[in-house]
Amino acid sequence: MAVGGIPLDRLAERVGSTPFFAYDRGLITSRIGYLRSILPADVKLSYAVKANPMAAVVQHLAGLVDAFDVASAYEMKTALDTPVQSNNISFAGPGKTTAELTQAVAAGVTIEMESANEAARVTDIGHKLGIRPRVALRVNPDFQVKGSGMRMGGGPQQFGIDVEQVPDLLQTLRVTDLDLLGFHVFAGSQNLHADILCEALTRNVALLMGLADQSPWPVRYLNLGGGFGIPYSEKDQPLDLVPVGAKLKELIEGEIRPQLPDARVTIELGRYIVGEAGVYVTRVVDRKVSRGRTYLVVDGGMHHQLAASGNLGQVIRRNYPVVIGNRVQESGREAVSVVGCLCTPLDLLADNVMLPPAEIGDLVVIFQAGAYGLTASPTAFLGHPMPVEVLV
Repeated sequence: MAVGGIPLDRLAERVGSTPFFAYDRGLITSRIGYLRSILPADVKLSYAVKANPMAAVVQHLAGLVDAFDVASAYEMKTALDTPVQSNNISFAGPGKTTAELTQAVAAGVTIEMESANEAARVTDIGHKLGIRPRVALRVNPDFQVKGSGMRMGGGPQQFGIDVEQVPDLLQTLRVTDLDLLGFHVFAGSQNLHADILCEALTRNVALLMGLADQSPWPVRYLNLGGGFGIPYSEKDQPLDLVPVGAKLKELIEGEIRPQLPDARVTIELGRYIVGEAGVYVTRVVDRKVSRGRTYLVVDGGMHHQLAASGNLGQVIRRNYPVVIGNRVQESGREAVSVVGCLCTPLDLLADNVMLPPAEIGDLVVIFQAGAYGLTASPTAFLGHPMPVEVLV
């Protein structure tokens, strides 16, 4: 096995220790190229930094995408350290502190406001700094998107402003000195169903076109969200992006451009861009048999790659793709469970999987580790060292 063209055992020596995350820049570049080939040229691509905020990954993507979306002051700093201009960085998420909002206003970042209270604070900050804040309204739609791993729109939500409240807020904001660019809607993530995504895009566009009619400002920005999923288990079918691209083209040409000829239309993606470009590599430190079951005990675990363990006990746990990286061409197979080094039964990276017979010192590789891996895991749990991250 190789990552970025480097044999795995050599890469492990180069890194100097296990466990580690490795991200393949060639796969990231290829994924952006694929997206560009399918999505309309009129659509701008925004990378959701929260998916993988490693500075080297973000720097690499700065030359490939049109914009960044951030969800904290730290992510904002990471994005501002790249060549991407501040007016192509958006800041979303509930609970933004006044300090974070002040930094965003001062930097010229677009703040996607999630409440009337946040709008009032941004207005005050703009007055104090003598800067006209760049803002958009994040809208909580009045419908849900089925088939998403996490639903972030429809019904009561901490995300965005309920669509029925937006018209009144627009009238309140018209007397402020805010530069309202437009609207953002993000209803769900990790969706593998093209038909559902097409329906969601259709409803999102209809909703935003209705709000554009009521905006006191010309609408120059429409963030249609994303939510494109990747397969994590054998049961998952990869997303067919072709009908999604066709639907976007239809909506832009038939709905958006006749009404908003100059609006910047954005699709915001994170997991879909980087998720399949990363692996988590951990070394076998013990092999044991307990009452007929074979365990490979590794030096990593759920404190680094929580999602692969089942996110602290999800109802239906499914194994991520896993191999013995230095034995991928061997034909023999045995049933094993791969467990981490933490003192909890939840530290299970692969349950009863068929792998080549492995020994102490072998390298276990967990795939689909490019998104929501290290920074989405409880790294301080039981005080083990942090893993290394490399972009190759």
